[in-house]
Amino acid sequence: MSKNSQKTLVYIVEDSVSSGALYSSQLESIGYETRHFVDGYSALAAIKEKMPSVIIQDVCLPDISGLDVLQFVKRQKSPARVIIITSNSSIEVAVDAMRLGGFDFIEKPFTRERMVTSVYDAIKQINLETEPPAVEDEVSDQPDTSFLGESLAMKTVFRLLDSAARSKASVFVTGESGTGKEVCAQYLHNTSARKNGPVIAINCAAIPKDLFESEFFGHMKGSFSGALADRKGAVEVANGGTLFLDEICEMDLNLQSKLLRFLQTGTFSRVGSSDVIQSDVRVVCATNRNPAAEVGEGRFREDLYYRLNVIPVQLPALRDRGPDILLLANAILLDKNEANDKGFQQFSSDVQTLFMKYDWPGNIRELQNVIENMVVINTGTEITIDMLPESFGQTNLQVTTTPSVIKSETKASTSVGPTSIQEIVPMWIVEKNTIEKAIEVCDGNIPLAAAHLGVSASTIYRKMKNWD
Repeated sequence: MSKNSQKTLVYIVEDSVSSGALYSSQLESIGYETRHFVDGYSALAAIKEKMPSVIIQDVCLPDISGLDVLQFVKRQKSPARVIIITSNSSIEVAVDAMRLGGFDFIEKPFTRERMVTSVYDAIKQINLETEPPAVEDEVSDQPDTSFLGESLAMKTVFRLLDSAARSKASVFVTGESGTGKEVCAQYLHNTSARKNGPVIAINCAAIPKDLFESEFFGHMKGSFSGALADRKGAVEVANGGTLFLDEICEMDLNLQSKLLRFLQTGTFSRVGSSDVIQSDVRVVCATNRNPAAEVGEGRFREDLYYRLNVIPVQLPALRDRGPDILLLANAILLDKNEANDKGFQQFSSDVQTLFMKYDWPGNIRELQNVIENMVVINTGTEITIDMLPESFGQTNLQVTTTPSVIKSETKASTSVGPTSIQEIVPMWIVEKNTIEKAIEVCDGNIPLAAAHLGVSASTIYRKMKNWD
């Protein structure tokens, strides 16, 4: 690293003379050039004269806030990467600093390795943004077909992620099941300086409580029954990359405290070992719960929540994304065509209308499954209504209770029969009247009406097509 850092200038803004001198000596020993400032105004004057590559910035200064220095830096043409240093008492201020554009924050007391790693990551990010992308990276950086969008809600998400990619800040992704939280984490990884590192995902709800610490931090041979060999945990394997923690609110409180310590120090120990291991990871976590409510109920540590919720990203439900539904549907159709060697080119107009009106309780995951089912089972060039899977729309059963009007209509139609040959009505007309009344009661929601009638939406669409 010293070869690449010979001309790299780092400013240290720290009111403690002894601490600032220590940080300077530690960085200079590996080849960085440093300057130490004990107050904010001195740092501002130096920044005006020459912008460094990295600034290690204490939040609490004797004259102005470290946030003032950060905001001044971010307004400049080629801003430095700012690493915030803080004490436990000012952790919320540090989180605010990250949202204002800080690259990373580290809590006192911190190790030399923690500081050096943060500086090195900041410089990697600078190099990533200034160097032209390699040709071989062009394919790997293409977005996933399920992570596209032109709606205002998704533009906001992309803006947040692009900003987060320039820092090392933890990202907390929330959203309903199936909205693409893991794909969001992958997108963030691919656009950051860590894109050549690993992405390790852990589903906190799927791992037994007794094995969680081992899965997370690893274990030594013989440390517990079944530990037949030394094993690296997710934190160690993800070194240099991104650690994605799905369903974070399912994590046991005891492990939450250990995760917090790792985030603060960047160090951990395997189960059954006292050796301290360093690992540099970017943490992205996700949940379909309300994390603030979980904190209020005492199921999630407040200090861990602050540490993880530096950059909150709320993924919108598919039903709230308007035209994105068809944008995603067409992208998924192309993907499933290629995977299954099929030749579908488009959706029929009535399928498009249905897709836009449907609630999509399973979000993008449900959309993917529906399209894959149609592509695999059918052949042709156009996806039509009669290709919809039999189960489509039945997930809406829990949305509302069976409308009383449908019940009364059904009762009326079955309790009174014809009294003469002239009064006999063809069965298809009886069926047509019942279905149309159900659709009317359900405010035009055909999948919902189908669910209450006990048939699939595709059955209703086929019958409607025959009526026409």
